[in-house]
Amino acid sequence: MRTTAHRHGPSETLPANIQEIAAAGDGAPGILWRLREEGRQLDANLVHLPAGERIGTHAEPDLDLLLVVVTGAGKLTTGDDTVDVGPGSLVWLAHGQARAIEAGPEGLSYLTVHRRRPGMRIGLR
Repeated sequence: MRTTAHRHGPSETLPANIQEIAAAGDGAPGILWRLREEGRQLDANLVHLPAGERIGTHAEPDLDLLLVVVTGAGKLTTGDDTVDVGPGSLVWLAHGQARAIEAGPEGLSYLTVHRRRPGMRIGLR
């Protein structure tokens, strides 16, 4: 199956080959693909960081996160620990756990999966 990534409208085709999508990216940072199926219980995003780019320390207070490295390599920092990650690395990050990620010299593309947040609802009180 052939899948194409689009910077402003990621492929919604499933099944998808995330390695092909990552390879087809234009090298700019951001989301290359996301799960968009209505009524889903999960969110998933394929994120790309160019060489040397970093997502600073942050924590998600409510959601656990599963991170899978697809292409490239980098460093993941959680608290006082820093680990090298590369293709096939699988990391579970518990809700509330501080983390930062930095791409190595080849860049880094990784898939994140977590429970979907409910959408905003506007109603009368």
